[in-house]
Amino acid sequence: MNNFLDHLSDAFRTPLTNPVLVFALVLFIILLSPIILRPIKVPGIIGFILFGVILGPHGLNWLSKIDQQAVNMTGVDAIDLFSTIGLLYIMFIAGLELDMNEFQKTKNKSALFGFLTFIIPISIGFPVCYYFLGYSLLPSVLVASMFATHTLVSYPIVTSYGISKNEAVAITIGGTILTDTAVLIILAVIKGVHQGNIGSEFWVTLGVSFAIFLFIMFGLIPRVAKWFFSRIEGEKTAHYIFVLAVVFFAAFLAEIAGLEHIIGAFVAGLALNKLIPHSSALMNRIEFIGNAIFIPFFLISVGMIVDVSVLTKGPTALIVAGTLTLVAVLGKFFAATATQFAFKYSKSQRNLIFGLSNAHAAATLAIIMVGYNSKLIDENVLNGTIVLILFTCIIASLVTENASKKVVLEGYQDELHVEHVQENDERILIPIANLDKMEPILDFATLIKSKKSPHPLHILSVVTDMEQGERNKVTARENLDKMAMYASGAETEVELITEINYNIAGGISNASREIFADCLIMGWPSAASFVEKIVGEKTESILNRTDTNLFMCRLDKPFILNKLITIFVPPLAESEMGFEFWMEKMLKLSRELSLPISFVCNLRTQSALDSMLDRLNNSVPCSFENYEDWDDIYGLATFSNSDSLLIFVSSRNGEVSYRDSLDGLAKRVERYYQNQNLILVFPSRRENLHIDEYEDIQTAPIFRKISREIGNMFGRDK
Repeated sequence: MNNFLDHLSDAFRTPLTNPVLVFALVLFIILLSPIILRPIKVPGIIGFILFGVILGPHGLNWLSKIDQQAVNMTGVDAIDLFSTIGLLYIMFIAGLELDMNEFQKTKNKSALFGFLTFIIPISIGFPVCYYFLGYSLLPSVLVASMFATHTLVSYPIVTSYGISKNEAVAITIGGTILTDTAVLIILAVIKGVHQGNIGSEFWVTLGVSFAIFLFIMFGLIPRVAKWFFSRIEGEKTAHYIFVLAVVFFAAFLAEIAGLEHIIGAFVAGLALNKLIPHSSALMNRIEFIGNAIFIPFFLISVGMIVDVSVLTKGPTALIVAGTLTLVAVLGKFFAATATQFAFKYSKSQRNLIFGLSNAHAAATLAIIMVGYNSKLIDENVLNGTIVLILFTCIIASLVTENASKKVVLEGYQDELHVEHVQENDERILIPIANLDKMEPILDFATLIKSKKSPHPLHILSVVTDMEQGERNKVTARENLDKMAMYASGAETEVELITEINYNIAGGISNASREIFADCLIMGWPSAASFVEKIVGEKTESILNRTDTNLFMCRLDKPFILNKLITIFVPPLAESEMGFEFWMEKMLKLSRELSLPISFVCNLRTQSALDSMLDRLNNSVPCSFENYEDWDDIYGLATFSNSDSLLIFVSSRNGEVSYRDSLDGLAKRVERYYQNQNLILVFPSRRENLHIDEYEDIQTAPIFRKISREIGNMFGRDK
């Protein structure tokens, strides 16, 4: 017994030295961090760093980078190894994700913006670091160059708003390539100077070795990769291993050439950019494994270095953190303003450029880590950089969201940001939840379904208990058969689907993708359990996992008792992808029920609705009620009566027409309108595109409220 207790105490002695336990702990951090921090909307990149701070040597000391026994046996520390792989992975994905075609279209303007967003932050940052903060020459140049980098953290926002083809967005993406490359070259020079190798021989060697490196990466590697991908076609694993080999070979070549290994990884991404399609299975594997394991390891290891106690040892650390953050924000704002004057852009486009280029994340961390490991910078700068990353990511998200909305209002949305579903190809999916409530939902689906579509209504039952899967499958089939019998009464053709999945939202998402569903019709969300509130309610999970049009229905009263359809349409709903789809369906419902429609909206949306009604050759009697204060949802109660079928148009978090007042809309309208039929509409959206899911942040309501105030600083109209 004593031996067992001794063994147990040895295993849990801090810092943990058992590699299995250390790896398990890191995996639990990776698993739990997004779940714990999701309610307060902390960016993933900050979440992992925070856990590294808490559990690292300067916190609880559960994790330590130095396991002397492991180092002696293997020659390398395990956490350092995974951390290095994660760092290279971040830079590789940054190069791989850049849209080279967009860069080609606007290369001249991108070059000017790249120059401005490079030189202006450095011109501000260097004197501040050198004269105000009192750092010596090399650290000042290094930190100043860090201000010039940026990561496209808020790019998913412009994609969801349908303005990704806007010229302001295109030149920002192009500028990212140029400024990040220039900063990485400066980093190589700084390191050479620090090591005392600068001289004519250094420049000749650097020039020649850099030229050879570029020739190998852009001359030989793409040819070899093209040959390999075409010859080894069926070997999916081999493709991924080949890509990894190229990344680490490029990193090693860069070191041989006297450059930083992160430059090699970045260039490897650029070299393979056109050979790996962004939507391919290989890209999915690259991002999945990196985002699941390697990148979180790197972020956690960064947190392990941070010593929060430095902030309590005097005002210096706080001054450094505040100064770095202020300079980073101002440098990018002035660069965006200079670009606005150069190309005569609007204030909204200026803010769009500023929002996209303001976030400092992957490249910034990479550069600062090189400087810290080379002992060029101290703990104050490292801690200040973490603060800088947090604030710039949040500011970038807020400003980009506000600017994107302005650009849409100005009429610059992409033409392709419209969904038109051909009636003869329409597919509707109906997941079964509460069998007692399904009959009116099936009736609703029958009413709005296109008569030209040859496809049946797809009725889905998700089986979640794998162990009793067969028995539950039989029960699900019985439920589906009941629905099929009911549908046959209306001569509605149905197809019955059973999906086995641990997660209901995942099962619905998979089935939706498999049948290419254009529309999901569901029952009203039930009350969430405590666990669901922590990890995400089913309704929210379904919204996050699907991109198609979604109707949530509470149809407790027969349609025959309704005398009017009242549709509440929030501002900018006309700019959502699924606008035309739900309009067609509501007009069809109105015709089937012979009910007039009353739209409640603001004047701009009324104009868009009028245009859409004309385009759809509408014959339904329609009227309009004006409502402008959409931050007060309860004010809509004045436009409804007990005989109305109420339809609330909402949107997914982060989409064009989304606003704080739409948070928890289902719960609020359910309580307020207890005896009326309700339908909640979520229009379709484009599939979200993420540069790196650990850099994406959807702003929390409190931050969006703050943004209304700080937005005025960047030229928003009041």
